[in-house]
Amino acid sequence: MKVVKALKDEKNDQAKVEESIIEHGQETEIKSGYIRLKKFHFIMLLFLVVFLSAGITTFALAFGDEKVVTVGTERPEFDKLYEAFDTLKSGYYKNIDQKKAINGAINGMVESLDDPYSDYMSNEEAESFHGSISSSFQGIGAEIQEKDSHIVIVSPIKGSPAEKAGLKPNDMIMSVNGKSLQGMNSTQAVTLIRGKKGTKVELSIQRPGTDAPMTVPIIRDDIPIETVYGEMVGDSIAKVQITSFSSNTSKELVKTLNELNGKGMKGLVLDLRQNPGGLLDQAISISSMFVPKGKLVLKVEDRNGKIKEYPSQNEGNPNLPLVVLIDKGSASASEILAAAVKESAGVKLIGEKSFGKGTVQTASDFKDGSNLKFTTAKWLTPNGNWIHKKGINPDVAVSLPEFATLTIINPDKELKLTTSSTEVQTAQKMLKAIGYNPGRTDGFFDEKTKAAVTAFQKANKLPANGVLKGDSTMKLMELLRDKIKTSDTQMQEAVKVLKGTMK
Repeated sequence: MKVVKALKDEKNDQAKVEESIIEHGQETEIKSGYIRLKKFHFIMLLFLVVFLSAGITTFALAFGDEKVVTVGTERPEFDKLYEAFDTLKSGYYKNIDQKKAINGAINGMVESLDDPYSDYMSNEEAESFHGSISSSFQGIGAEIQEKDSHIVIVSPIKGSPAEKAGLKPNDMIMSVNGKSLQGMNSTQAVTLIRGKKGTKVELSIQRPGTDAPMTVPIIRDDIPIETVYGEMVGDSIAKVQITSFSSNTSKELVKTLNELNGKGMKGLVLDLRQNPGGLLDQAISISSMFVPKGKLVLKVEDRNGKIKEYPSQNEGNPNLPLVVLIDKGSASASEILAAAVKESAGVKLIGEKSFGKGTVQTASDFKDGSNLKFTTAKWLTPNGNWIHKKGINPDVAVSLPEFATLTIINPDKELKLTTSSTEVQTAQKMLKAIGYNPGRTDGFFDEKTKAAVTAFQKANKLPANGVLKGDSTMKLMELLRDKIKTSDTQMQEAVKVLKGTMK
């Protein structure tokens, strides 16, 4: 969860103020002494000070065990850092980039926290970060995080190029355009992945349960921060999907619910699947629409164990019959909402266990435009549970069909007669799911598989050559996505449970 707050860098400002006071104080003392003392006395006093200083320094150099290092600070814990900087600056065989070295030191401090949600961001990275939570940006549209020294997808954004390419939660991004992400944090990875609309980026993806990475080409596009999608699904039941918690999500939700209410909504399925989270204030505001006034939405515990409680603001109608869909892509703010309605309003959760992110972050901008995002607290459910790295278990566990978890196929790769690979096996399972029997699903492209591909191509007005590549591959994956939507077992169960509460 990203909690962005325009905080001043208090420690940095305080250090600068203290440094300014010291410098100006010395200058004032010299000027004041010159006014009070006669010229001769002043010169003699100055000579004495210089002489004593030189003598003390000589003594220290001759007999002291430690090297004298001037670090320009009264913070002894930074002595080693300054000494390392001075040593490199004076002794390295090339001139060092001082700004880069300082940024590296700050980044090293953040990495030492071993916290995937804390990052130091350069000017460019900070600009990208702010853009992702406020309006729109250009890229592939996927929330990522650093996990076990790898860059992992939390969730693709609804309708984004990432979703259309078939990326899924827990996919590991091994490289971007051939550049390895090993050792990078999530902010550095985002900088490589994002780019101008219409440009192509190639990701090497390792999916859990597969043997080898696959190359996924994606065309970047505008990613609007439109976060709420609503529709009536029959029998006075509405479905509302929240894809993330951005700055206007609560307003979007109010507008959508009012529109659905006008269409006869009597019950609601709130879909938080593949929702990677977002802003804390939005999670509280939205939870308050469904949690009775005065009951808790969450608790926040600081480093000293002090707990602050956040009760419902009750801005909406907590009496609306409701069930909530979650899955392993539901993280952070979406988990706050799911836990709040479950524990404080008795709402049933349907689907799969959620991701498990139970910490709160804040972001502080430096004057040069760079940014420090760091964890400040952990959040607890209304009952005091910390779901970090555990997730939230649904009340009714429901999995999607097996074909919903199929890996993507690289459309640049040619799959044809006598080809044998895991991608052929995936293609065969896709063909079978959408109604074209390939005869086998073991990964060998034989005549029956070719016949299935040819029939699929003819039905979709594609060149019927029996070869899967390019447009044929893209169309196959598109039809599979449509099949997944019409075979949404989790949604079907949610409607069933909701009808039971509406009686």
